[in-house]
Amino acid sequence: MTQSTALVTGANKGIGKEIARQLAAHGLTVHLGSRDAERGKRAVEEIGGDTRLLVLDVIDEHSIAAAAAQVDTLDVLVNNAGILVDGAKPDEADIDSFRRTYETNVFGVLAVTNAFLPALRRSAHPRIVNISSGTGSLAWSTDGQFASAGSGAAYRSSKTALNALTVFYAQALDGFKVNALAPGLRRTDLNARAAAADGDPAEAAAGAVRLALLPDDGPTGEFVSWDGSPAPW
Repeated sequence: MTQSTALVTGANKGIGKEIARQLAAHGLTVHLGSRDAERGKRAVEEIGGDTRLLVLDVIDEHSIAAAAAQVDTLDVLVNNAGILVDGAKPDEADIDSFRRTYETNVFGVLAVTNAFLPALRRSAHPRIVNISSGTGSLAWSTDGQFASAGSGAAYRSSKTALNALTVFYAQALDGFKVNALAPGLRRTDLNARAAAADGDPAEAAAGAVRLALLPDDGPTGEFVSWDGSPAPW
């Protein structure tokens, strides 16, 4: 299957930038979503190919509407933009940190996806990839995979909610492939632990690109690790 047009949110840096780079290398026209126009412009210039800046703030309804008006047809939407406000446990968390986290990681995905659904429905092979986190897996959170004692509750629960949203979109959207990716710990500016990590963002991006370019008999409504193996809900 050959895709033609993609949008990656939060693509001026980190995993999102690598996803945009790899999609462009596959010959797609890539709308590089960036809240900051100057940073987005620099990323577009660095990636090259048919990469185009699309100024997009996923928590601003006016920005979302303006961006959606510029895209007629879309084959791939990668909801990559996400934040980690703090690593607090739920009994120590500030309610505002939960609101801010969910505003980007959950509500932003909902708002962007719904705004671009008309463009996606014009595609013969629409694909949606939600960049989640293995820390959002309830199975891994309860079987000792993460020895975190409930830390990062806002971020992790937002990714659990994103996983649920992925399933619901997959059930609601006939003809779409909608999946979530657990990218693994990558060297990004998400937090101090990620900044010190050895994991290459490009490796996680390759997992997202595989989901973005799924054939028509590929899966939908699944949670997949960066290496293609199933991730538990």
